[in-house]
Amino acid sequence: MERVGDYMIFEEILSRLPAKVVCRFKCVSKQWCYELSTPKFVFIHARRVGNSIQKKLLSLKENSIVVDDIVAGNLEEDTSETVIFPYDVEPSFLSIIGSFNGLILLCIKRSYNELLLWNPTTRRFKVISDDYFSRYFGRHNDTSGMYFDEHNDLKVLHINCYWDVVTARVYSRHNDSWRKLNFLNGTQFGSNFYLWSPGIYSDKKIYFMVSNYWIPPGERNIVVFDVISETFSILRFPEHMEVNPCQGHFLTISNKLHVIVVQYAGQLIADLVKYEHDEWIKVFSFNRARIVHHMETQERTNIIQNNKWLITSIWGDTVEVVLCNDSFNYIQLVDNYNGPKGALFLETIVSPFN
Repeated sequence: MERVGDYMIFEEILSRLPAKVVCRFKCVSKQWCYELSTPKFVFIHARRVGNSIQKKLLSLKENSIVVDDIVAGNLEEDTSETVIFPYDVEPSFLSIIGSFNGLILLCIKRSYNELLLWNPTTRRFKVISDDYFSRYFGRHNDTSGMYFDEHNDLKVLHINCYWDVVTARVYSRHNDSWRKLNFLNGTQFGSNFYLWSPGIYSDKKIYFMVSNYWIPPGERNIVVFDVISETFSILRFPEHMEVNPCQGHFLTISNKLHVIVVQYAGQLIADLVKYEHDEWIKVFSFNRARIVHHMETQERTNIIQNNKWLITSIWGDTVEVVLCNDSFNYIQLVDNYNGPKGALFLETIVSPFN
């Protein structure tokens, strides 16, 4: 072991092990506990885990929290595990706001609202909300996203819509504090007519879909947050989404931003488009798309079951599409998506604490 050296042991061997195994190895000695907790090791481990086709799906039920194994986009049968939330609250009061690098961002919706960072693998959590969040959190119009800055500091971007005003704030794990950011001028995105999607991270940017379907002919916007400059901009929609009415849902596949587009133009049409090199590229048109009105209790959205894919749109509709061989192989590489009651996550040792 002495001849092998610490670099080989920690960065080349132990960094390739599952997160729960790494946690057990921390009990070997104080030195191992220290080495396996350094920011460098956590970063290397998370990067290696990110390339795995094995992921977890966390689902919030009425009275329980369930985690399922997802392998290459497919739900593995008989792998459901009930996990205990390490906070005194019923799952029905929880709402998922974001998922990033093994951390789940949750809101507790009670008489006073709280925002938590939780690692379901290590079971560690931290309350990060302050008085502003508790007073002004909107159950339908708030959204968020997470990222690491250039100094490897975990940041939580929170966007609040209250009285027609958009307030953007960012939380720093290192400083354990919030600060306000400048938002776009001249927009009406804080109005109750607009619905914000959860933020999704791709290539040092966080993307939000902001839609208004209440006032004809409808309006769709993509708000982009640059995590380096901490500035906001608006990205044009793909031409496929100019048909009214239509809905969209963000996800990343092979670390590239994608949008599921569901259109109602005489018939139900579902397309998958990719954003690459500043252009929107149509990847697939799915066959036999249909709205699923009454789902079976064992079904989960946004995963593959029986060669079919269940997609949840921004408005909550569940659309079922049939996969051909090409689309089936492509969808297996989904990296990330989340909704209010479910999220895909990786098993990492990333801590909510600094």
